[in-house]
Amino acid sequence: MKFDTPAQQNPIDQMKVVGQPRDRIDGPLKTTGTAPYAFEWHDEVPGAAYGYVVGSAIAKGRITAMDLHAAENAPGVLAIVTADNAGELGKGDMNAARLFGGPQIEHYHQAIAVVVAQTFEQACAAASLVKVEYLQEAGAYSLAEQKPAVTSPPEDTPDKTAGDFASAFAASPVQHDALYTTPDQSHMAMEPHASLAVWEGDKLILRTSNQMIAWCRSELSKTLRIPEEKIRVISPYIGGGFGGKLFLRSDAVLAALAARAINKPVKIALPRPMIPNNTTHRPATIQHIRIGTDEKGQITAIAHESWSGNLPGGTPETAVQQSELLYAGKNRLTGLRLAQLDLPEGNAMRAPGEAPGLMALEIAIDEVAGKAGVDPVEFRILNDTQVDPLHPERFFSRRQLIECLRTGAEKFSWNRRNATPAQVRDGRWLIGMGVAAGFRNNLLEKSGARVHLDTQGMVTVETDMTDIGTGSYTIIAQTAAEMLGVPLEKVVVRLGDSDFPVSAGSGGQWGANTSTAGVYAACVKLRETIAEKLGFDAQKSVFTDQLICQGDRTVPLAEAAANGTLTVEDTIEFGELGKTFQQSTFAAHFVEVGVDIATGETRVRRMLAVCAAGRILNPKTARSQVIGAMTMGVGAALTEELNVDTNLGYFVNHDLAGYEVPVHADIPDQEVIFLDDTDPVSSPMKAKGVGELGLCGVSAAIANAIYNATGVRVRDYPVTLDKVIRGLPELE
Repeated sequence: MKFDTPAQQNPIDQMKVVGQPRDRIDGPLKTTGTAPYAFEWHDEVPGAAYGYVVGSAIAKGRITAMDLHAAENAPGVLAIVTADNAGELGKGDMNAARLFGGPQIEHYHQAIAVVVAQTFEQACAAASLVKVEYLQEAGAYSLAEQKPAVTSPPEDTPDKTAGDFASAFAASPVQHDALYTTPDQSHMAMEPHASLAVWEGDKLILRTSNQMIAWCRSELSKTLRIPEEKIRVISPYIGGGFGGKLFLRSDAVLAALAARAINKPVKIALPRPMIPNNTTHRPATIQHIRIGTDEKGQITAIAHESWSGNLPGGTPETAVQQSELLYAGKNRLTGLRLAQLDLPEGNAMRAPGEAPGLMALEIAIDEVAGKAGVDPVEFRILNDTQVDPLHPERFFSRRQLIECLRTGAEKFSWNRRNATPAQVRDGRWLIGMGVAAGFRNNLLEKSGARVHLDTQGMVTVETDMTDIGTGSYTIIAQTAAEMLGVPLEKVVVRLGDSDFPVSAGSGGQWGANTSTAGVYAACVKLRETIAEKLGFDAQKSVFTDQLICQGDRTVPLAEAAANGTLTVEDTIEFGELGKTFQQSTFAAHFVEVGVDIATGETRVRRMLAVCAAGRILNPKTARSQVIGAMTMGVGAALTEELNVDTNLGYFVNHDLAGYEVPVHADIPDQEVIFLDDTDPVSSPMKAKGVGELGLCGVSAAIANAIYNATGVRVRDYPVTLDKVIRGLPELE
């Protein structure tokens, strides 16, 4: 099915099942511990051996010698796989060749060997006996040190301009010019990267924790130099990913190589301390923002330039993309700068680009609003735009940023905020309120599904879509139930298997909208097949209460499958609407904090997110996504930072003891409001996505609230107490 015009007579619009706050259908499996995660296929794959990854102890250089003798002779050891005996590996499109290093080393904790033994303890003990000698080379590990030399954009990412920014900024009565920084951050999912590999002859079956089944399979095919049809990837349950499991990683490659070496199943889970350095992370940024306004606060000039670093061949953090679309202004400049660093690979992390970009932009917006003497909420409303500022002919399909701000301000009692900082006290706490806009583009990806109807009237949906804790099972079941007129209990959903049709996968906030649209397309075809079997006109028939009805004639749905299960498959592809309309999602985040006047400790007291993100397919699972993202925003604002050893080139705090994420005691009651934002341009589901929007802007709202509470403006994340305490008012 090709979607290029708003769907007419859409069964989804009935909203009998879709749009209802249904419990997760996979919830009982997860709460009872019976949902099999990648490391837990004990019954299906008994007797697997264990692999333990050896990571490089240097960040840049060469291996000059590797002594495996003691490790090979340790109890229980079955094999040790290194670059010398693994065979020649191919180079995929996503830097997969980096997943197994040697003799050249490109970053700290790059995998250089995997020790395979009968038990995990034996593999771990033997790995400690591997002796490696290195020739260490000097590397570049500090973005701040490399920044002065990086003055031009990457070849494939030119600056975007409109008007004459320099002249307009110079002539602006109100000017703001400042640098902001965000640190390296880690995904820190509950489930580590893990894989279980089994070879059946020349065919590989990989059970893994990966968000994008088709990407994983394709990259594994290129890396191992075997045809895709010889690989089956299975990933039905994922314990969090946040973008860290979008791509093929070392656990999958090494499990496959190890299983081939011993002709036996092998499972590998990366130890927690290895994950930040061995897998991907969100790279640090240095952002230069300049905003000029007229006397009334109308933006006349806006520029946002961002520096980030990556390994050779890597891409920049796209931290300026929201600044291209969020606010009006005729004179504009946005640009990216990429420094070459020898730190582990920087790549996608929840809301890549917008999340760190809004951390800076939305502080700058508050600062220039203050200089212009305009309330921060009103300043954002004043500078709203209904068109793409770089391409004014492109209107937003739906844009309710003003409604988000107005609704949030009323609900949060913004009118009680004292605009003068450091004026509100509650005992030893200085109290402040902050606001920030949220923005995330609506991305559309081709997505397919297969749907069956059996003789009992059961509907089974199969797609390689994944569920990373987002509720995919449930909203896909709701879609099929709505389309075919059956109760949710009559739908079975099977996900995360490369034997199923290729879906959009879980990433980019596109998963819910496009995967359900793919199911919609398959269900449309099944409706047509059922109608044809039973002598109905599919366009005039109603599917309800497990029946197909037209006029006075009614037939049970199951009769269409009386001679055997009906099976159809279809894929949705998106036409030219993305070129005609700018499709985005919007939010307003409001936060109240208390800052201890003696210690500078910040405590978040209230949080509110108002989201306009298309049709909400399941308010319960969507709210869960948003409050999880808001919690992630608290961490980014106050605690999360990978500390770089700029001498040795690695992340020092590479576990959950040193990398501090919020816990329950850090999070107050969180409120989420979804505006009615049904968008017929987005897809037949008229949805968009909320999983990343819920994070975008949260950290800046917290930083702005801290300023309102204390008068201390911090532009370098995280906003730790040492950065606040020096500027606190004197104790009375």
